[in-house]
Amino acid sequence: YYTGFFIEKALSIDNVFVISLIFSFFAIPRIYQYRALLWGILAVIVLRGLMIAGGAALVEQAYWVLYIFAAFLIATGIRMLWVTDHAPDISKNPVVRWISTHMRVTKELHNEKFFVKVEDKATGHMVRAATPLFLALVVINLADLVFAVDSVPAIFAITTDTFIVYTSNIMAILGLRALYFALAAMVHRFHYLKYALAAVLVFIGSKIFIADFLLGGAKFPPVLSLGITFALILGGVLWSLWKTRGEAPAETH
Repeated sequence: YYTGFFIEKALSIDNVFVISLIFSFFAIPRIYQYRALLWGILAVIVLRGLMIAGGAALVEQAYWVLYIFAAFLIATGIRMLWVTDHAPDISKNPVVRWISTHMRVTKELHNEKFFVKVEDKATGHMVRAATPLFLALVVINLADLVFAVDSVPAIFAITTDTFIVYTSNIMAILGLRALYFALAAMVHRFHYLKYALAAVLVFIGSKIFIADFLLGGAKFPPVLSLGITFALILGGVLWSLWKTRGEAPAETH
């Protein structure tokens, strides 16, 4: 449970960076970010539950799926070591473009409302339109699904107990809103954490093969797994803070 919790919480730091970019792109003031994050987290609880249920059903029917998860984690970890960070161009997001094309979207915010009634200039009637806050909410949920592709297989590689997988994942996610407002202004200082997370993903993925092929099917010691995971993440955080000491905080809204 704790190993899964620490992994999900550490991966959430990258999520914080993406959420900050999304709010900046849509020019969402901090006072309205609370509501978007609240509804985003509620949606995450449902979406993660569906993903975990699907993963659990796959593993129960075919244990070899865990080997696919493990290989995916190792490949993802190696890729993180070599891929250069870059800010995503949210304006080119196909969902944002589809909503902007097929729905009425206001150009300005309307406090913390996701939908408002506006006058249709063609007919003079009042019609419903989405606000930029709603678009930000949609993109945040899409970003979480992308992050879940890494984090959910990582926890399944630790345990196949669905209750532990879901509770450790959700308990880490429930603190995302508080984590965002605590770290949004200094998330740039965790640049080197990605190398620690890459090492964690490679380690977690390798555990499956080590346990089944080197330990004769014996379970990898949970305390050792937790210790290695915690040490790697803590080392990444401390190294990042030391290497980026003195840097100016990121601009926030």
